[in-house]
Amino acid sequence: MASKKPTQRAVPDTKDTENIKTEQLKPHTANADNELMTTDQGVRINDDQNTLKAGDRGPSLMEDFIFREKMTHFDHERIPERIVHARGTAAHGVFRVYESQSALTKAAFLNDAKAETPVFVRFSTVAGSRGSTDLARDVRGFAVKFYTQEGNFDLVGNNMPVFFIQDAMKFPDLIHAAKPEPDNEIPQAATAHDTFWDFISLMPESTHMIMWAMSDRAIPRSLRMMEGFGVHTFRLVNEAGLSHFVKFHWKPVLGVHSVCWDEAQKISGKDPDFHRRDLWDAIESGNYPEWELGIQVIPEADEHKFDFDLLDPTKIVPEELVPVQLIGRLTLNRNPDNFFAETEQVAFHVGNIVPGIDFTNDPLMQGRLFSYTDTQLIRLGGPNFHEIPINRPVVPVHNNQRDGFMRQTINKGKVSYSPNSLGGGCPYQAGRMDAGFTSYPERIDAEKVRRRSPSFFDHFSQARLFFNSQSEAEKNHIIDALSFELGKVQTIAIRERMLYTLSQVDKGLAAEVAYALGLKIPSEVHPPLNQSIPADGKPEVYQPTEKQIKLQRSEALSMANTVKNTIRTRKIAILAADGVDEASVNTVSQLLKDEGAIVEIIAPRLGTLQSENDEVIEVHQSFLTASSVFYDAVYVPGGTNSVATLEADPDAIHFLNEAFRHCKAIAADDDATQVLEATYFSRKLPKDGTESVMDEGIIIDADANVVGREFVRAIAQHRFWDREQVRKVPA
Repeated sequence: MASKKPTQRAVPDTKDTENIKTEQLKPHTANADNELMTTDQGVRINDDQNTLKAGDRGPSLMEDFIFREKMTHFDHERIPERIVHARGTAAHGVFRVYESQSALTKAAFLNDAKAETPVFVRFSTVAGSRGSTDLARDVRGFAVKFYTQEGNFDLVGNNMPVFFIQDAMKFPDLIHAAKPEPDNEIPQAATAHDTFWDFISLMPESTHMIMWAMSDRAIPRSLRMMEGFGVHTFRLVNEAGLSHFVKFHWKPVLGVHSVCWDEAQKISGKDPDFHRRDLWDAIESGNYPEWELGIQVIPEADEHKFDFDLLDPTKIVPEELVPVQLIGRLTLNRNPDNFFAETEQVAFHVGNIVPGIDFTNDPLMQGRLFSYTDTQLIRLGGPNFHEIPINRPVVPVHNNQRDGFMRQTINKGKVSYSPNSLGGGCPYQAGRMDAGFTSYPERIDAEKVRRRSPSFFDHFSQARLFFNSQSEAEKNHIIDALSFELGKVQTIAIRERMLYTLSQVDKGLAAEVAYALGLKIPSEVHPPLNQSIPADGKPEVYQPTEKQIKLQRSEALSMANTVKNTIRTRKIAILAADGVDEASVNTVSQLLKDEGAIVEIIAPRLGTLQSENDEVIEVHQSFLTASSVFYDAVYVPGGTNSVATLEADPDAIHFLNEAFRHCKAIAADDDATQVLEATYFSRKLPKDGTESVMDEGIIIDADANVVGREFVRAIAQHRFWDREQVRKVPA
């Protein structure tokens, strides 16, 4: 019997295949053009911009089913990577308060100056995935878990004191806009694209944060050299029940420093792990990073005395109005043993507080109180994520919660409810012993509304204050950043809306960006900027008072005014080749090391060098693996053969040109002047042959001791930004 041939199917061409797939996907494809917004259950939404509150300055209400659905869906969108703050690094450490703060708070860890509180601190970028670069222009997370004797307290903040939005209802929209665009998943770890700036251009409340995000704060030199902020206004409550409002600050002992944008882009290509490597190496070498904890304290009676709202997370409290009191020190002294088990599995929550610290009615904070637990339930596998070792408190846990995924505690006995008699009433409520957490008894008497207080409607005054407070170099960097970001935006209408917004901050700023974009600043925009107008009430127009206008500058807002008295942990490159003068190398190296700097020899090859006196010098990096962007300053020692080799080496000249472009301190032995004369910036060198210590951080002298001492002073200044007027260096 003849075998039956298999039936052959016609193979459609590529075009037909695409059409078939399109038809298959049609029932699952949604298009929201010209449609009214609804919940996932099809209920029409009349306000997607504001949470339901008890009064326009009151707490958010749990019955807000629209907010809960929106935030729950957002929190569960991605697994297992964090939706935001996915790329992070962390370390263990300790915190110690300087003196008792009992007048302000009953929190025990802030009252015992002899006690060390263990901490775990995680730093992160916000927008990028786990595989993105450390040097993205982005906000940095700064989350601290205090393992106190009263339970865990999490101070979950950022390296910027304000945020993009005023109400947590807008958080999913913000992150959706900032993340890679959903049709092509481009760009990664960057906000220089249409969707982000479309959102921002329609949200004037984001203007203040945009000024921070476009400043050098978004590209820190090191995680060890950036500030941290609690962002929200919290409460401190003492034993007598007296409440004060408080803002939390972390002030780095090494000062607040940044890199150039060009430098950040090059570091991203050469070492995308630059920040996490820097933190790890500093701790391993015993150069423990340190911050001082600062607080701004406002008596409850003064809540309404300012011309901004303390509950508005897009506003700062200027330090000229309320000085920062430094009350304690944080030291990071141990790296994690396992990245996944600790850094990845740690779960922070703004709702983890201890007696003596409490919340306010900040509408962004209120939303975070729900969101953090909700997202950790899916990311960490269920309700027992608190039992993961890195999340466990250092005090015993006793309650009636049982079972669930990954339960580790083996609870004994029959009873898992309260009240009970079979278990003798255990575990007891702390209230019976006059201890434990009690919420501050804030009086609330208001209608349920979806509205914002009129005191939240000033969106430009503090953005203007921030810009006015910057040095000229910092202002130029903001202009360059905005020009770069908006230059990537393809939709002209979005660029124009942003120019209009910037003109409300500073006309000169807007004009500079407009010139770079080849556009004119519009006199008005359509549709109106503010797309967060409440649905159930007409917003009042907020008019800044004369008192608000008086504060034109705040010195604390400029990084130019940071600590510049140390070079501890700064990395210095010494460029050398065979025949180098070992005496000048040793003298300058020792002076730098005595001040806590890290010195590395960079040469044309790895291995060792032979000095002019036949001494052997170890080489740390070659020009093939090293780059000026990894170092804070450069020194060129003397030695006839070494100088001749470096002068003829294009990589050595490029190294120096790039360091000059990035405004770093450069020093040289007088005998090495010819190497500097081969660079682009040779015209900045003295022409009369005299030894000198120059302005702009270029030091040349025949005496290695003089070079070393002046070099230390120059490096401590971090950068010499005046060079940027001629920064177009071929490097």
